[in-house]
Amino acid sequence: MSMIRDLRAVVRPSRPAATRKDNGTYDTTRDPATPSAVVDCAVYRDGVRVRTDQPVGPQEAMRLVRRDGGFVWIGLHEPTGAEFAGIAAEFGLHPLAVEDAVQAHQRPKLERYDDSLFTVFKTVHYVDHDKLTANSEVVETGEVMCFTGRDFFITVRHGGQGSLRALRHRLQDDPELLAKGPSAVLHAIADHVVDGYIAVVDALQDDIDEVETEVFSPGRKGTPRGTDAGRIYQLKREILEFKRAVAPLLRPMQLLSERPMRLVDPDIQKYFRDVADHLARVQEQVVGFDELLNSILQANLAQASVAQNEDMRKITSWAAIIAVPTMVCGVYGMNFQYMPELHWRYGYPVIMSVTVAICLGIHRMLKRNGWL
Repeated sequence: MSMIRDLRAVVRPSRPAATRKDNGTYDTTRDPATPSAVVDCAVYRDGVRVRTDQPVGPQEAMRLVRRDGGFVWIGLHEPTGAEFAGIAAEFGLHPLAVEDAVQAHQRPKLERYDDSLFTVFKTVHYVDHDKLTANSEVVETGEVMCFTGRDFFITVRHGGQGSLRALRHRLQDDPELLAKGPSAVLHAIADHVVDGYIAVVDALQDDIDEVETEVFSPGRKGTPRGTDAGRIYQLKREILEFKRAVAPLLRPMQLLSERPMRLVDPDIQKYFRDVADHLARVQEQVVGFDELLNSILQANLAQASVAQNEDMRKITSWAAIIAVPTMVCGVYGMNFQYMPELHWRYGYPVIMSVTVAICLGIHRMLKRNGWL
């Protein structure tokens, strides 16, 4: 194990550690121009938020919990390594989980350590747009990392979306549920994230229906007009990003709903089954979207090939018509003295009439066969 730790110390960049002050607190200061990473810190006892005269810090909140019971819920937004190091030391968080929480860009997952659970959720937000283009951003992703302990719950949020303020207020209005402890907050966040997935799925369905309608709707003269393949490909890329947020979360939700865990209240574990069911349904819809977009893209490319073939048939048809006067003019343009109808008074109008008649006959035949 010491060899592995030494190797990690070499290949991973070092981060500044928080320093302990004389009064027992941690120095988690950052640039004064940057707001604090701690969004909210509160102590909950019997499902009710403990009111204090002044905002409490993580260390003070934990002292209240150890003295009078309850649990502390700390919310952070994009903390620096120095800011989070003191909190991690206070609550005994595992170094690998701390590193993942600070650096972000993690896959959805559930990891169990000695006295805590580390859960990663990908939040997905639908970006409104007037018209879908080849450069449109359809979904925007963020991350919520959760540390669940016996008497603490810590959320680390990355990205501009996925605020948990409204969720915290909603939980505070339900003391009976919040009295179940940190696992109740974990379930509420999981349910909140999956509900966001459902909303994004509904919005993406409208975009896919719009593209599908444009691909298969008739254009001029009853021919399919198709749509820009770049728009379909961009939408497919956004669906793939959405899929990366949903698919890896299936296994963690199954574990939370099926496997007994000492940090998860048995009454709360039942609610995770509903979250897992909703997530599975979202996964099926996302996979269906991906397959449907493949079919739409192939249909669009096939329509482009058909349109090119039709253009080539029209060009070939007109070339065949023009070949008749070209041949006649080529024959009578030769410098021979004795040629039929060369010195005949009605030779020119007869030849021109015959040429026009042949061209009209070819045009009628090609149009009847659908080439023109």
